[in-house]
Amino acid sequence: MKLLITGACGHIGSYLAQNVHKIKKIKKCYLLDHVKTTQINSLFNSKKKNNLKFHLIDLSKKDSLKKFKDVDYIIHLASMTNAASSFKRKKEMYRNNIKCMENVINFCISRKVKLIHISSTSVYGKQTDLVDENCEKKYLKPQSPYADIKLIEEKMLKKYSNKLTYNTFRFGTIAGVSPGMRFHTAVNKFCLNASLNLPITVYKTALNQYRPYLSLTDVLKLFKFSIEKNFFKNDIYNALSENCTVKQIIDKIKVFKSGVRIQFVYSEIMNQLSYHVSKKKLSNEGLNLNNKIKNDIKNTLKLLKNI
Repeated sequence: MKLLITGACGHIGSYLAQNVHKIKKIKKCYLLDHVKTTQINSLFNSKKKNNLKFHLIDLSKKDSLKKFKDVDYIIHLASMTNAASSFKRKKEMYRNNIKCMENVINFCISRKVKLIHISSTSVYGKQTDLVDENCEKKYLKPQSPYADIKLIEEKMLKKYSNKLTYNTFRFGTIAGVSPGMRFHTAVNKFCLNASLNLPITVYKTALNQYRPYLSLTDVLKLFKFSIEKNFFKNDIYNALSENCTVKQIIDKIKVFKSGVRIQFVYSEIMNQLSYHVSKKKLSNEGLNLNNKIKNDIKNTLKLLKNI
């Protein structure tokens, strides 16, 4: 079986490329990236046993996937992802991400390719209770252009659900070390600031607010489960390892790093209520995502220990 990964040089994509040999059904893997927002060093020292083939491609261009004729699965990770900065690049993000999604959908329909689509738990926006995938449309209130685009992508897939095979996974905030890791998401950014002896910046009312987090270890577990178990139900599933407050994340950092300071600031995207996200639906399918975010924090701080 052959797998195509879009956005392969990013935080998630580079980790998957590094570990794709652990998915037994995959014998060849195509990596796609335009390497504009990510680092080419994600490709350094690629493992030969993974049987990787890299293609420098801008997925937002028409017919960007036409050369691939023998793909069985596609994991679509290519998108502009920085939710906090998406307010400043709103038009560009809508154009790029939606065009990429259109091209992936057309490719999957024409070539009968099974799709793993990544959405975000940030589509839930302001919530006061435990939320799950049955959350009514009127209560889905994304707080950033990035999250709004994810809802649009979900609707696009639903529109063509009779023509393709897919699953959408709403990811919590990613934590963990990878060759292409970035530092605009909460856990990684907090770890970087702590390592540099800079204060961890937190919105003043957000300290005790809950958010869902997803370990890269569990991401691989999810992809492996989907492909090896042929788990494709044209449905939406939350994917998270833990729900944690900002304070709990910082306390985990303090276990491994002394002298951690907090600075309270204002951030447009942080001004929302606390919420827990349920992972029961995915657990009921036989997959339990339970890696401890504390492990990812430990590994991230270890990576940065000498700075």
